[in-house]
Amino acid sequence: MKTVQHCARISAAQHRLLVALAEQRGETSYKMLVRVIGAGLAALSEAPKTNANVDDIIGEVASISTRIVDVERMLDRALFTTCAAYCYARSAASGQRKSDEVITAEITAAYERQRRLSREARS
Repeated sequence: MKTVQHCARISAAQHRLLVALAEQRGETSYKMLVRVIGAGLAALSEAPKTNANVDDIIGEVASISTRIVDVERMLDRALFTTCAAYCYARSAASGQRKSDEVITAEITAAYERQRRLSREARS
């Protein structure tokens, strides 16, 4: 392998770290510097692959976000349907003949009450 000579200036803190790493591995600071440069170049050359992974993660998070919106809509409809079933069942059990307008007002009130309670529980 043909080598090329470079002159590099590093900070005092980087020098101390380089010397400490070299001592840990039983190498000279020059050999450790070559190793550090090689590792740094390898890490930098793999950076686009990492960005591709980040793009995949962003796409998946966006997909999950869309699905969560769909689930929220479905749960909202289920809540309204449950409130309607409860109000109609309560009306039938009481034996009172209420008009659909009155029951619809009760359904809406029950639905809004449950939504408000849900918001308060989140805060």
